[in-house]
Amino acid sequence: MMEDFILRALIGGTSVAVIAGPLGCFVVWRRMAYFGATMSHSALLGAALGIAVGADPTAGTIAVCIAIALVVVFMESGRLLASDTVMGILAHSALAYGVAAIALMPGVRVDLMGYLFGDVLAIGWGDIRVIAAIGFALGVGIVTLWRPLLSVTVDEELARVEGVRAAAARVALMLMLALLVAVGMKVVGILLIVSLLVIPPAAARMISATPEGMALKSALLAAASVALGMSLSLTADVPAGPAIVIVASLFFALLFLLRRGFDGLSARPPT
Repeated sequence: MMEDFILRALIGGTSVAVIAGPLGCFVVWRRMAYFGATMSHSALLGAALGIAVGADPTAGTIAVCIAIALVVVFMESGRLLASDTVMGILAHSALAYGVAAIALMPGVRVDLMGYLFGDVLAIGWGDIRVIAAIGFALGVGIVTLWRPLLSVTVDEELARVEGVRAAAARVALMLMLALLVAVGMKVVGILLIVSLLVIPPAAARMISATPEGMALKSALLAAASVALGMSLSLTADVPAGPAIVIVASLFFALLFLLRRGFDGLSARPPT
């Protein structure tokens, strides 16, 4: 019989993975990996503020990630600095403020390693309820906004001509990513959540012919990475978060080599 803590970890981890896959496709298509890193670095500050005011760290993380996402949108609209410069400033500043805030709370014991690298095996039923609620909301958002987001990603100017509110779609995507990062830190941690957003979609891209197919395969690869990563963690006694990312990277490496081999055979002249 499956242990209760393993069942909780599987449910929580898979719930995050199946949302990270489709959302991660837009991260790959729009080259937003640095934005994901900005959100993940901000998560530590949110958790610290949540602890400081006696609130749930997840609630603090959600609030700060959403605030940082809106700041990114505001600063990008001014066009005074390049996007990567803005996100670089915010990412490292938020991480530094978060570490400093935790250091200034000597009476509070904080599992910093758990926040940084995740602790999926410690997920409780309360965490699962939060993850499920946010995951459901994000799933509805992805389905509802799929066509507008895809149109803006393919050709923003054409999307505007067709009546798509490009700015609103971009802000909605950033807010959804902020929410995912906030709950995803429970699974793979603040420093590794971007891996779950980037690696499975990048792997799925090599075996997909349509955007919808890539989204589905990305979700499946992310979920498989969570399940096999947890198995690796339990059998090899390695941290669960890094184990999940290791499995995802092996999926990517395997599919990359298979794709290169297939392309090589296709390009070979007939004999």
